[in-house]
Amino acid sequence: MGLFDRWRRGGSGGGGVGAGGFRQVLDREGGPADLEHLRAFAKSREGVAFYVEPETTATDTTVVAVAFDGEWTRRRVGTPRAAEKLARSCKVAIHDVTVTGYPPEMRRWNARAKADRAALEEMSRAESERDPER
Repeated sequence: MGLFDRWRRGGSGGGGVGAGGFRQVLDREGGPADLEHLRAFAKSREGVAFYVEPETTATDTTVVAVAFDGEWTRRRVGTPRAAEKLARSCKVAIHDVTVTGYPPEMRRWNARAKADRAALEEMSRAESERDPER
């Protein structure tokens, strides 16, 4: 038995958590609300494609839905099979992000959003300097 075998199995040789054992738990699994959010995003925007992100030690499999203009959203879906089923029902393209990467439109959207936030912060700062009571 290796040093971490008991930890991986969840404790004292049985399933689940044994005395002094640990079990890794995801922060939360994807649920119906996550799937509905992705459906609504795909329905309300043009040119949406799904980019499936693999499960990690912290989260379930996720889907990044990206519209033609780069607007995007990310939600948990549970499994790659669930992502494929959702893409078929929404009639959108689906990609494995580890193969294709993220679309350049998404990067441009993020850059614009960052610039917009900086401009708003600057406007707010200038306004508060003019009117110190705000």
